[in-house]
Amino acid sequence: MFNRTSLQAAAALVSISLVTGCGVFSDSESAGDQRIVVGTMSSPTTLDPAAAWDNSWELFRNVFQTLVAFPTGSTTPQADAADCKFTDTSSRVFECKLVEGLTFSNGHKLDAKAVQYSIERIRSINVKGGPNGMLGSLDKIDTVGDRTVVFRLNKSDATFPFVLATPAMSLVDPAEYPADQLRKDGKIMGSGPYVLDSYTERETAELTKNPTYKGFADRKNGGVTIRYFDDSEAMVTALRKNEIDATYRGLTAEEVVNLQEDKPENKGLQIVESTGADIRYLVFNTQDESVAKLPVRKAIAQLVDRDELVNKVYQGTAEPLYSMVPKGIGAHTTKFFDRFGTPSKEKAERILQKGGITEPVELDFWYTTDRYGSATAAEFAELKRQLEESGLFKVTLHGKPWKEFQAGYQKGEYPVFGRGWFPDFPDPDNFVAPFLGKENVLGTPYESPRITNELLPKSRRESDRGTVTDEFVEAQEIMVQDVRLLPLWQGKLYIAAGEDIGGGERALDPQTVMQMWELSRRASW
Repeated sequence: MFNRTSLQAAAALVSISLVTGCGVFSDSESAGDQRIVVGTMSSPTTLDPAAAWDNSWELFRNVFQTLVAFPTGSTTPQADAADCKFTDTSSRVFECKLVEGLTFSNGHKLDAKAVQYSIERIRSINVKGGPNGMLGSLDKIDTVGDRTVVFRLNKSDATFPFVLATPAMSLVDPAEYPADQLRKDGKIMGSGPYVLDSYTERETAELTKNPTYKGFADRKNGGVTIRYFDDSEAMVTALRKNEIDATYRGLTAEEVVNLQEDKPENKGLQIVESTGADIRYLVFNTQDESVAKLPVRKAIAQLVDRDELVNKVYQGTAEPLYSMVPKGIGAHTTKFFDRFGTPSKEKAERILQKGGITEPVELDFWYTTDRYGSATAAEFAELKRQLEESGLFKVTLHGKPWKEFQAGYQKGEYPVFGRGWFPDFPDPDNFVAPFLGKENVLGTPYESPRITNELLPKSRRESDRGTVTDEFVEAQEIMVQDVRLLPLWQGKLYIAAGEDIGGGERALDPQTVMQMWELSRRASW
């Protein structure tokens, strides 16, 4: 997914209370009646699932259903709108039986034809950079009666259930969503836990319980107001003033550290922390002569000090990453550390000299100024300092807003640029496959026949994802040898909330999408 973590499980979440306290519900209102206000800097870019491969998923997970999903505590797809399974031994026929009596919140029937329509319109509309890129293995969809949907794949793909579990595959009402174009009236119609009552772009979304919902979500509140912020300082101020009950996505490292301190202004607040699977990495465009030579890329890998980077810039709210597959995901390794060890100017210099490079290498590093938070500029300044301090590189930094930045890297204009990845699903395939091939999510061709023609197809024949470790360990070794991508760090995720808010430790699914239904209000003693 574009820029969009397995929390190997939500059980790994740790709640760090800044104050002590416990709560009970008042006599007049139960937990299920209480309304929660959540602040975030993750506003949707679209309200139509056919166009969404980004943080719009945050809203979609709460108002739409998918056939299968990731309830809290699961890292494999579980039944949501349907009970699904492969019916063959080669992972090419995937059959789903819908829950009986499903309807959209407007009362229209949610049947097999509606499911077929929902997925096929993604392919028909084919938005550039949209979720159709996730459906490469889908050949056709058949329906049997009102409740059975059969997905026939053009190749073995055991990750297909994971794709169906993403909010990109949200089920929509054919009467509300055009088959050949995106919906443009600013409304949403789904069958999920909540109904979207109103939406103001970049301001608020008002959610109330969907009375006809049939699914796994156990809604612990009466509704949710989502407030979208452009500035994290304003979001934290709103939390401290009790204008919002919780925050998600957008807190800076400084704000997290500050909120964890025992200060008067933090009284009545808590932080819920989880190890995330969102990652940051550098991309080397080898069509540019400045990084076309492997010794240049290896020397950079030998110099980058991840520990110093995360400590100086992220103050412990991230951790060093030595593989494109992060900690918490199956087949995670530390291949870059195993190959390059600790940062060393001497080793980097020998790498360059062996490659016939004796003069400082001039490089242009590009990053987005408004996608991953305000610390991105400081991160690239630190990378520049580390490389230039060696005397082996001269780095010029360039920052652009996301839309311009995205257009530039898709055209192959940047020799070195920074990207982030919020996984579509908790499987090592999703940290390898999207970045390889002639056409990939990076806009810079990276062809590795061993990975794309052998290792990935072999792994995708195995529906038991625990048996594919060897394939992905080898793939990561090849990626280290090529140094086309340089992993930098893996994020931690934080929910800041009032101490009267419960459920934060269960609110993040394995895609790190906020499951609003887990949040509830409790009265303090």
